[in-house]
Amino acid sequence: MEERAFWLAWSQIPGIGPVLIKRLYRHFGSLESAWEASPKELMEVEGIGSQTVEELLPERNKCQPDRLLQQHEQKNEHFWTPAEADYPRLLREIPDPPPVLYYCGDSKLVKDLGNLPAIAIVGTRDPSDYGRRWTRKLSSTLAQNGFVVVSGLADGIDTEAHHNCIESGGKTVAVLGTGVDVVYPWANRQLYQEVLQNGCALSEYPVGTQPDRTHFPRRNRIVAGLSRAVLVIEAPKKSGALITAYLANDYGRDVYALPGSLDNLKSKGCLILISKGAQMILGEAELLEMLGTMPQLDYPIMDATQTQLPLIDLSAELSQVLQSVSEIVKTTNVDAAAFDAIVNQTGMAAGSVSGALLQLEMLGLVSQLPGMRYQIH
Repeated sequence: MEERAFWLAWSQIPGIGPVLIKRLYRHFGSLESAWEASPKELMEVEGIGSQTVEELLPERNKCQPDRLLQQHEQKNEHFWTPAEADYPRLLREIPDPPPVLYYCGDSKLVKDLGNLPAIAIVGTRDPSDYGRRWTRKLSSTLAQNGFVVVSGLADGIDTEAHHNCIESGGKTVAVLGTGVDVVYPWANRQLYQEVLQNGCALSEYPVGTQPDRTHFPRRNRIVAGLSRAVLVIEAPKKSGALITAYLANDYGRDVYALPGSLDNLKSKGCLILISKGAQMILGEAELLEMLGTMPQLDYPIMDATQTQLPLIDLSAELSQVLQSVSEIVKTTNVDAAAFDAIVNQTGMAAGSVSGALLQLEMLGLVSQLPGMRYQIH
């Protein structure tokens, strides 16, 4: 319970995001120890420089974790932190797990969530009849074969996935970009109630949080991290579903895409994924056969006494750019690395560096500051 309070407390410190919180945990062994660390000790953590320490110390000094936890629990009855055994095990493995994960719904599913095979279904908010039809087929097939269907409660593919999973007698999880008590879009209010009766809603935002456009790309990492595999049904070239797919790939999850016509702009994203190595969805039976090759989750659930939170392996290009940002920050004693300096440090083409930085931003590993400067997040 004490460590739970410190996960919450660190999440309230401005400028300290999920990646840095996880690094603090790994470095000190507990967030309570990190809370008590000196400025010098804090600066030993990758991504934390002198400016970050100067900004966080006043915030840390005026916060009392135990009192904060008591006040928070009065308004937010149900939430986990990664220090607790019930926190979903796959989500704990990603580089930026939500420090606080709120939940609402079927208490049995919530309790078993970390042990169940979850498959995400994502796609455009404006699908074609073809996309809707295959979403219905696949979500029903998954539900009937014991998989939990994960999606985002958005219009279009998400709505079809949740609805048909429930109709087929399955369990579903909605990952929200709002508080777990706020329905968005409002047209899905009835579906939301059905989700709570036949599954659960999850969010990293406290109750009462209203829709914000910045929240929805961030919630995609939870969809990807929570799932064993991600199915992309229809997605334009610029789509939140593609962000989810790229995150899933970086997290070591399987990615499947539904092939479509070259004439259908809503299929362009899926065709791009397939060209880059995503598995092609060729039918319900074929999908089940491929999913059946996934290894079982046979490793033990981590409890609050364990301190290892494994990090995923990034691609060589992303790792090189991320390492360069970190080295520039450390060697120059600044909190952000200039774009030109990153290009010089990596020796890569500017376009490649720019693309890598964008992916790292999507992963929550770096954030861009004014003047094309980047800091470890």
